[in-house]
Amino acid sequence: MSNSNSALQSRRVSAVPRGVSTMLPVFAAKAENSEIWDAEGKRYIDFASGIAVCGTGHRHPRLVEAVKAQLDAFTHVCVQVTPYEGYVALAERINDLAPIPGDKKTIFLTTGAEALENAVKIARAATGRPGIISFAGGFHGRTMMTMALTGKVAPYKLNFGPLPGEVYHIPFPDAYHGITEEQSLLALKTLFKADIEPGRVAAILIEPVQGEGGFNTAPFGFVKKLREICDAHGILLIADEVQTGFGRTGKVFASSHWDVAPDLITMAKSLGGGFPISGVVGKAEIMDAPAPGGLGGTYAGSPLACAAGLAVLEVIEEEKLCERAVEIGKIITGRFAKLAATNRFACIGDVRALGAMAAIELVSDRASKEPAADLTKALVNKAAENGLILLSCGVYGNVVRFLPPLTISDAVLNEGLDIIEKALGDLANA
Repeated sequence: MSNSNSALQSRRVSAVPRGVSTMLPVFAAKAENSEIWDAEGKRYIDFASGIAVCGTGHRHPRLVEAVKAQLDAFTHVCVQVTPYEGYVALAERINDLAPIPGDKKTIFLTTGAEALENAVKIARAATGRPGIISFAGGFHGRTMMTMALTGKVAPYKLNFGPLPGEVYHIPFPDAYHGITEEQSLLALKTLFKADIEPGRVAAILIEPVQGEGGFNTAPFGFVKKLREICDAHGILLIADEVQTGFGRTGKVFASSHWDVAPDLITMAKSLGGGFPISGVVGKAEIMDAPAPGGLGGTYAGSPLACAAGLAVLEVIEEEKLCERAVEIGKIITGRFAKLAATNRFACIGDVRALGAMAAIELVSDRASKEPAADLTKALVNKAAENGLILLSCGVYGNVVRFLPPLTISDAVLNEGLDIIEKALGDLANA
């Protein structure tokens, strides 16, 4: 049986539903740090990190060692049947690191969507209220509740309704596209008048940096005002840090950039360094609101993933990956800011970053800011042809996002940026 990319793709199309889309028809066979080799032996620089999962790189030796040791002990017993130290130890570490004042508690789960589902359950149990407010452009998962929370229809909500009720959306502040903080706050005020009174709202949910929405950072002053509104009405503030957490923005948690603290933080992705684990951390009295047995999951906080999570936190601290994230962000934004200043790269409408969560927004016209979605798609494909895995995002599909492992070397990082510069220059001036 042939293991060429084309042969494997043919098998995939026959065996896997079309709803599971694949960006590139190449099949990974090996990965190390910031590089991937496909089934035919071609090398790729990885600017995706499995969508922000491998922040510590592929197969970091510390993670491999920790997981192998756990594998030799046991793989699964279910923490709700017989608990184990790894779960408790990781919860203790997260409680120490989370930028939430006072006593904290943490639950571990398996996926980011599962973390959001449980954050909603916890918020509703703690407040006795049903309503959840999230933001246009936000992405929170693919389960029924998290589809409702997500502020983007295609492809996530198409043909899957009806979705759970008591979920409301307001605009996310986006200075580049003319959505001001004042407009977002006015929309919230209008929501309270037109759709749901504050006394029925359990939580406001916000990403510190919107991921799928286009790598837009929530203005710190805006979050402070949300905190004031939440405090005035007994509403909880939830930070969705599934993509922003564990060093990506230059802090272990991106909400550490804020002047205020959330009540709950959801996490996943880079916490496991490639092993499936997610979680919710929050104020102890809020986390204890659900009755015994109300939270959990058969695979939630698996022993292997907890071992990986503890190793990830050690690597972040010992290798100073938060500081490294800041350096990576400066290299990326510095390169594209210079390119954007030239006529040859007039397609670069905006360059933005918080730490290593960086992006460029491509436009067909800088004055009108018309999104260049076709150019963005062509760039992703051209980059792949030249050995670089690159992701797009944004409500209009015109944002190129950079998610290299935080362990990437300057040499490999710049090699990848060189590929983008040449491909974008060729495409934009064809």
